[in-house]
Amino acid sequence: MSASDPAVSSSSRAARELGDLLASIEVNDNWPAVETTAQTLANGLRIRGGPVDEHTALGKTFLPQTLTSLLKAALKGPRVPDETRATAVFELLRVGANLCMDHNDNRGQLLDAGFPQVVVSLLEGYAESLPEIPSQQPLPLSNSHLRIVKTAIGALLNLSLGYEPVQTRLISLEVPVTLLRISIAIYPPGAWMAAGETDTEPIDMESWLVRKGISEWSWRAISSLKDNQAQQPLFGPESLPSLVLPLKAFVPPFPVPVNSLYADANIRTSLFVTDVENLEEVSELLETLTMDVEDVRHALARGMALNAEPPCLAFMLDFIGSAEYVPGWLDADTSPNEVARWKHAVDLCKTAVIKAVVETAGEEDNVDILWDDTFPENGFVMRMTKWLRDAQDVGPGGVRDDLIICATLSLGNLVRREHHSIALVKPPISVISGLVTLLTPATDIKVKHGVIGLLKHLAQSPSNRPVLGETHVLEALRSSEIFGNKADVAEIVQMSAINLSKHLCTNNVTNAITCVLDAEDEQFSTSCLSQVLALSRRSDSVPVKSEGARVLVNVVKSLCSSSGDLQERRRQLAIQAVTSLDSANALTQLLGRSKKHVILLNESIVAMALLAHQPKGAVFVLDAVVAELPKEISPPSRQNSIDVPSVSAPGAAAGSDLVSPVVASSTAIDMFTLILKNTEGKFPMELRTNLCALLGELGRESLKEESGGRDREVERVREATRPLLEVAQVTPESLVLSAAARKALETWR
Repeated sequence: MSASDPAVSSSSRAARELGDLLASIEVNDNWPAVETTAQTLANGLRIRGGPVDEHTALGKTFLPQTLTSLLKAALKGPRVPDETRATAVFELLRVGANLCMDHNDNRGQLLDAGFPQVVVSLLEGYAESLPEIPSQQPLPLSNSHLRIVKTAIGALLNLSLGYEPVQTRLISLEVPVTLLRISIAIYPPGAWMAAGETDTEPIDMESWLVRKGISEWSWRAISSLKDNQAQQPLFGPESLPSLVLPLKAFVPPFPVPVNSLYADANIRTSLFVTDVENLEEVSELLETLTMDVEDVRHALARGMALNAEPPCLAFMLDFIGSAEYVPGWLDADTSPNEVARWKHAVDLCKTAVIKAVVETAGEEDNVDILWDDTFPENGFVMRMTKWLRDAQDVGPGGVRDDLIICATLSLGNLVRREHHSIALVKPPISVISGLVTLLTPATDIKVKHGVIGLLKHLAQSPSNRPVLGETHVLEALRSSEIFGNKADVAEIVQMSAINLSKHLCTNNVTNAITCVLDAEDEQFSTSCLSQVLALSRRSDSVPVKSEGARVLVNVVKSLCSSSGDLQERRRQLAIQAVTSLDSANALTQLLGRSKKHVILLNESIVAMALLAHQPKGAVFVLDAVVAELPKEISPPSRQNSIDVPSVSAPGAAAGSDLVSPVVASSTAIDMFTLILKNTEGKFPMELRTNLCALLGELGRESLKEESGGRDREVERVREATRPLLEVAQVTPESLVLSAAARKALETWR
């Protein structure tokens, strides 16, 4: 060692002296000497890049073990050092932090010596004094203890950044949870604005800057550990009180800041930045935790239902509903670009918290927890429905899209029980009229996603369909332009609209008529059904094509087979409108692409049979049956084109999960023969029986004359299916099937 290198030699001497002090510390309790020696060593280790690699040399000595043992001795008994040892602990932490900065070998040596574990124990000692419910008042700590906390966090940062062994150990010790609690307690975002001072007791600006540093370093350490632990969440339900506290800093009323912190433009801006960064961090964590951790979703719901303290989910709703940009941002000497970034951050955080709320409502076990049939005013359901009513009451420029999105998606997740669905439609809640007013061409597509999704879920209850029809839901859909070309980028919303139409027309003549006919001229050209079928024809998506055809199926079944007066004028107009070649083609194409979906096969055949019984209907069906089916190729789905929280869709109708078409038969006749042969035994008797009824209509002798010379087409149907019908009429499998096949053959004579 060169005597001409005083920094190196002083560091080595200080390291040896720390070893000597350790040997006698239990006897003489000489912590001032430890402080002085450690300070010399820490300062020396700040110097890097000299002629001698002092960091590596010292790391190979007993220094890591000495530091660990001295820290343990200083923290013997209470894990928080008293004032006689606080400065020594601070300097020892500085030595450890500087020794391992950007030095993996020394990080490993300190880990082997147990140094990180002792630092964690120190921080846990401070965490033990924190209140169970986080407060917006900063934890009272002297500056010396604030510096210890900050330096301990800095040491953990230097130990763990980019070094997986230490990161893994810190995660196993639940360090992120400890850091979160300490950070939020020491620096509650926004609390600095309310800090008071007088002429005789000025504000301690140094204290607040150290608190700010603790917050920043804590989040940096948490982010580093989060990146290392991609598969397993670092937080659980116990962290929710700390995670929601920063949200309150952005909810009025705001304090009127008159202190020195606010008066100093540079400090004010830096504290605003820290507040916004806290908001960004907790919002992201709330979103990811509700997506990934079932216990978090349960805890949020139970806490609101049981009025637990703190009311974490209620805080989240308060933030969504009432958060504002902090008035102090508009101060004249604040950069406009900085303010714009802060505002954008708040908007993004609101979106993240909305997603967290929707995920919480989407948890199956939370449905009955969040739904309270007494409907308390501050309960989850009433807060959601209030947001919808408020949206209905304000003018066009005052509608809060974010509230509508959160309310509709959350309620959509809760109406999976039929009695819940009915309750939203009936008084005193009655949300339908408010939802309908939002279905306009100018409405944002994300709002339409939530509104249409909720209406779709409500329409699954048969008792709700008449009410939805009377409230003009189909008319609103027709004029909303959701089925138009411009909305094709939002396939998931179009699919919801298609399914909403499908449910409304199920066993409901009035809704089916409304779906088919225009409002004024009673024509078909711009009706809801015509728009759905036009979308189906131009779309390359198999789900869109198939579900669009299923709207037609339900319309035909309601118009042609439901009870009521079949001769009623508007009903007859609607039947005439759907009795067309376009309808028949849509049904045969549904048949051709649905080989693997028995329900869809049966639906298409039943609808074709009903159409075939209408005047000229059999001719249209015959033409469609003998025509070549299009070859369909499904491209990647566009359903994720908009970034919105998902709504669970339990009990989705069969066929809605289609993602690619089966290679289509060349004509529907080929599909008929495949079904009648039933080689693999997967086509049920009911399906084959319904097919026999359809074939009876398509092969009857009188159709040749009615069709104006389509003798060859009728014969094609007969030739392809007669042998199979003859087999079916003598099959012992089913008397019903035998009778249906026999009746079809008799009709042909």
